[in-house]
Amino acid sequence: MFIVAVGISVWLTTGGQSKGALTHRAVHPRGLAHAVSTTTVASTITTTTTDPGSLPQTDAFPSSDSMQFQSEMSALWEAVVTNSAAIALPAFFPEQAYEQLKTVYDAEADYEDRLVHDYTLDITAAHDVLGASPSSAVLVGVDVPTDAGHWIPPGVCDNRAGYFEVANSRIVYQQGGVTHSFGIASLISWRGVWYVVHLGAILRSRDAGVVEDPELGAGYSAPSSTC
Repeated sequence: MFIVAVGISVWLTTGGQSKGALTHRAVHPRGLAHAVSTTTVASTITTTTTDPGSLPQTDAFPSSDSMQFQSEMSALWEAVVTNSAAIALPAFFPEQAYEQLKTVYDAEADYEDRLVHDYTLDITAAHDVLGASPSSAVLVGVDVPTDAGHWIPPGVCDNRAGYFEVANSRIVYQQGGVTHSFGIASLISWRGVWYVVHLGAILRSRDAGVVEDPELGAGYSAPSSTC
């Protein structure tokens, strides 16, 4: 189930099958198998002076236990709680990397007008899920089903470079003593780091924020192949 809303606020926990997951297009897995990994998010946000998007892609498989990924998820959670999408940009796929990756016409405009636009709407939708007291929600962790991570090669889905993708990770949080969760529709890799590329729905029928599969408890991460 997907909830369409004007804002989002959530936290992630470990999960299994996400009932709201969508399969949009076939991909070509690389045959890698990795154990499900749950990240407990740290509060420290790291910074770098070099935009990773300006560097070439690698075939390194990302870790959800890295300090880089923990920093990204910390930034995303803070953005959901405060309804400030700008805070969550470190967790989003780098713009220059997207321009290297895609063969679509005017990739820069597609990045800003579609991907970042949808990301902003989805953060607001998640914020609204947290209710009247969003600051009372506490992030528990992010469950990334890394065993479902798969390689999408160049030439597939309008891509000129390959990357790893994993669908339906779960953000787990507690509020009022109750565990809740919602999904991250798609994480993709750049240079061995996971980044959010779709927080809510990958495809949507209208210009509105989407919360992927909000659940009581940790929820489930359903295997899915997307672009």
